[in-house]
Order: sequence, then structure tokens, then C-alpha cells
Amino acid sequence: MPMVNLQALIGLGLFIGCLFLARIIANVRKGKWPGGELWILYLRILLGFMLAASITLGFYAFAGVDIISKYS
Repeated sequence: MPMVNLQALIGLGLFIGCLFLARIIANVRKGKWPGGELWILYLRILLGFMLAASITLGFYAFAGVDIISKYS
């Protein structure tokens, strides 16, 4: 499998993880799950980093540039 395709799959997996994390944040905020404001802040920061990584990997995969093994 070409590394660019693997990069696209990792980006897609990160995006699906972002959707799952957003659901967790919504449930904590509604009070369905335990957690406070600090926990919500931490999860939102994590969500931001995951979304940025997903977008970056997706754009580079769409352009055909391999950034995973380029720096390894």
C-alpha cells in the first residue's frame, strides 16, 4: 500500500476520532457523564489538535505528498 494512501487513512481515522471526541464533550457538558469545566477544556484542546492533524494529513494526501516517512 502506498504511504500516501496510508496517510489518508490515518487522517480519516483521526477525523472519525474527532467526531467521537465531540460526542464525549457534548455528553460531559450536558451532565450525562461526569466531568467538570477543566475536563471539558482539556478535551476541547485535544479535539483541536486532532482536527488539525486530520486536516493536515488529508490535504497532504490529496496533494500526493508523503509527510509520514519523509521525516522518519
